[in-house]
Amino acid sequence: MTNNKKFLKIGIVLYPTFGGSGVVATELGKELASKGHEIHFITYSKPVRLSELRENIFFHQVTISNYPLFDYTPYEQVLTSKLVDVVKYEKLDLLHVHYAIPHASAAYMAQQILKSQGINIPFITTLHGTDITLVGKDPSFEPVITFAINMSNAVTAVSENLKQDTLEHFKITNEIKVIPNFICPKHYQLENNEIYKKRYAPNGEFIITHISNFRKVKRVDDVVKVFRKVRKLIPCRLLFVGDGPERGNIEIAVRSSCEREDVLFLGHLDSTREVLNISDLFLLPSETESFGLAALEAMASSVPVITTNAGGLPEVVDHNVNGFLSKVGDVDDMAKNVMTLLNDVTKLSEFKVKAREKALEFDMQKILPIYEQLYRDVCSSMNG
Repeated sequence: MTNNKKFLKIGIVLYPTFGGSGVVATELGKELASKGHEIHFITYSKPVRLSELRENIFFHQVTISNYPLFDYTPYEQVLTSKLVDVVKYEKLDLLHVHYAIPHASAAYMAQQILKSQGINIPFITTLHGTDITLVGKDPSFEPVITFAINMSNAVTAVSENLKQDTLEHFKITNEIKVIPNFICPKHYQLENNEIYKKRYAPNGEFIITHISNFRKVKRVDDVVKVFRKVRKLIPCRLLFVGDGPERGNIEIAVRSSCEREDVLFLGHLDSTREVLNISDLFLLPSETESFGLAALEAMASSVPVITTNAGGLPEVVDHNVNGFLSKVGDVDDMAKNVMTLLNDVTKLSEFKVKAREKALEFDMQKILPIYEQLYRDVCSSMNG
C-alpha cells in the first residue's frame, strides 16, 4: 500500500524559541500549510515565528505541571503523552521532530505506544547542530541520542558538516540525508529605508550587524575586537541583535571603552529583516555553526558575511565572493576583511549582489519538494 494522499497531516515538534531549529521548523510548517498540508505544531509555547494561526495550522501546547514528587519536570514523558493524544485524535500521517533530545526519543516512545493500539505512525528526525555538537557529546546523553536516531524512520541533517560530525561521534546505522536550511527570498525584498538607516547611522556611517543568542560559542567578544580595529580607521556603527548569557559581559566591555556611542544593543526582535535591510556587513565569528542560518538570512538581504571557516559555514559563504572566511579567533584577519570591503564601495556592491545570488540557492521553493517527497516515501514505507 502506498500513500497517495495529495495532502498530509503532519505533526511538527520543535523548540519554540529564537534558535535556528525553531525558526526553520516553523517556517517549514507555514510553507507546507500554504501548499494545503495540515500542520500541527506540538511544543510547550507558541513558536516565536508563528505570529498568528492561519489556514491549515494548529497549535497543541504541551502543558507542564509541577508535581511535588519530581525535582525536575519530566518533559519527555509529558511530550510523549501529548504526541500520542494528537496523533490519535487528529489522525496524523507522520511526525517530524526537530532536535534529537528529547524530541526524537519522545517520538519513538509515542510510536511504540500507538503501535500497541494498532496505529502506525512514522517519525522523521532533523538534526540541527547543538543536539549533536554540544548536548550529544555529553556521555550521559550518547546512548539515548544514538538509539533515537537509529530508530527514526528517516533522518536529515542541515549540512554535510553536521552529517559527518554525527557519523563521527555516534554509532549510526541509519542513513542521514542532507537537506539544508532555507529562506523565503520574497520576505527579504524590502525597500531600502534611508530614514530608518539614518536613525542608527546619522552621519552616513557603515553599519555592521551581529545577530545571535549570545552564547560563548558565538564568540561575541570577537565581534567587539574586530569592530574596535575597524572603527579606528573607518566611520562605522555596530548593531547587536539578540540576547543571551554573554550579553551582560559584552555591554560592560563596551561601556568602559570610547566607542560605546557607536555600539547599540537592540535585544530580541521578532523579525531581523528590517535591521539586515540597513546593514552593510554581517559579522559572525562563531566557534562553530552547523549551518549558519543567520548568515544565510543576511545574504538573502544582500549583506556580505564576515565569518569563520568552522562547521557548515563554508557551505553557505563563498570566500572572497559573497563574504570572507577566517580561522576561528583570528580577529586581525576578520578586521582586514571588513576593511577590504568598506574601503572599496564597488567591491562591496559586487559582494552584496553575489550574497543575494548565493542565498537564492537555498530558496524554500527548492527545498520544500525534497521534504514533501521524503514525507511520502516514509509514509509509503510504513504502510507498505
